[in-house]
Amino acid sequence: MSSTFTQPLESLGPADPEKAAAANNPAKQDYLEGREQFKKGEYALAAAAFHNALKGFEEQGDEAGIANTSDRLGDVCLERQDYATALDHYCRAYAVCEKEGDSFSILALNKKMAAAHRKLGAFDKALEYTFDMVDHYQLTKDPRGMVETLAAIAELYKDKGEKLKAADTY
Repeated sequence: MSSTFTQPLESLGPADPEKAAAANNPAKQDYLEGREQFKKGEYALAAAAFHNALKGFEEQGDEAGIANTSDRLGDVCLERQDYATALDHYCRAYAVCEKEGDSFSILALNKKMAAAHRKLGAFDKALEYTFDMVDHYQLTKDPRGMVETLAAIAELYKDKGEKLKAADTY
């Protein structure tokens, strides 16, 4: 026998797989809360939520969760202009991504670490990360990424006071 109940269409919506996965995982809930706070510009609240998420992922042994949360903590620190701490978090995420062979996440982290080193005035270290990015773009045959990275390298050379190298890079 079939039911005569029909669910109203307005009650239907797209499924949110992240929220469904977080329902039974407090670390994932904290991570999602941190992302929401970050979007709102509430960096202190985001940092607290991400810190709690990181502790939970560490207890679970969830390497992907640790990497993602460390990356987000780095983003919070970058926004708060705490570049050295941002680098600590990015390096932790980088180690996990390197272990997993995740070259695209490594690329994203290289961009962020280059930016943090640039803000610290560590131009040589920033150049190391950008050269790693060049290698990635050569392997993936991505001309747009290559051009953007070469422009970033030229800017780093300008910041460093090496105008000839900057001109050669453009």
